[in-house]
Amino acid sequence: MQLSILDQTPVPAGSTPAEAIANTIDLAQQAEAFGYHRYWVAEHHNSTGYAGAAPEILIGAIAAATDTIRVGSGGVMLSHYSPLKVAEVFHLLSALHPGRIDLGIGRAAGGGSVAADALARGAAGFVRDDYPALVSELIDFLAGPVGEVHASPLETTKPPVWVLASSSTSATLAGELGLPLAWAHFISSSDGPAAVDAYREAFVPSAQLTVPRVTIAVSALAADSDREANVLATSIQQFKRNRFNGAVPTIEDALSQGALVEGPHEPRVGVAPAVVGSPDTVADELRLLSKSYDTDDITIVGICHDHSARVHSHALISKALLNN
Repeated sequence: MQLSILDQTPVPAGSTPAEAIANTIDLAQQAEAFGYHRYWVAEHHNSTGYAGAAPEILIGAIAAATDTIRVGSGGVMLSHYSPLKVAEVFHLLSALHPGRIDLGIGRAAGGGSVAADALARGAAGFVRDDYPALVSELIDFLAGPVGEVHASPLETTKPPVWVLASSSTSATLAGELGLPLAWAHFISSSDGPAAVDAYREAFVPSAQLTVPRVTIAVSALAADSDREANVLATSIQQFKRNRFNGAVPTIEDALSQGALVEGPHEPRVGVAPAVVGSPDTVADELRLLSKSYDTDDITIVGICHDHSARVHSHALISKALLNN
């Protein structure tokens, strides 16, 4: 099995966004030692709970602080931006760190409607309807000149483009464009295996990819025992109940606000719960998910209040599944 990490750069209660960013870089360095394959960072706007508003900047900092792990975006919210500008940013990152950069792109706004309109490229406000055209334009600029315009700098290692999806619409688009798919199991209320099957059925070989490729992003948290893991998970449980407003609460605050040690660890109806437990419990559930999606590529989204516990969780998961 191949394991990766998607880090949303959560801000624990009692700490600062700067400390959360330092935690992200520290976890990336540890993840490299644990044997993780990719380390992706997310894009969120107008948030007090997440500090990662500009993944392209975090990618550069993480890649400079590590040696071998692939680093990328999970993802750049393309509807906000010019495809040429995104292509140039990732060309530059690839020039700085050849062969180590991934460009994951998404359709969502990464924040509320007010923030989305403030980020909008035009006076009409945030628009998603042109997303397929933006993706195609981005691919063209990454491949070479488009008319008289090229994405600088030239002669760089081309970053692979991944499509992030939580619906069959985006999954099918990834297939039609011949791009790898990162399925957001941890936030989707869709039938994930069916959407991934639709991706494979729609897949058309491309210059980047000749056969379908899928990673599934799963919320997972491990500790030395099932009980300890369930206690740790109360923080993210309550963070979700708070609709990600404010920082990630402490265990004590989460319990006082009504979080339950026994879960559910995903309070939203129809969304898959987090995988929580001892290393054996988590490994068994991740293997079942791997089988249901027919992929041995899993990306872990792991959040709790205590950074050292989060690092330990990733260490336990990698040891259980990678035999480190």
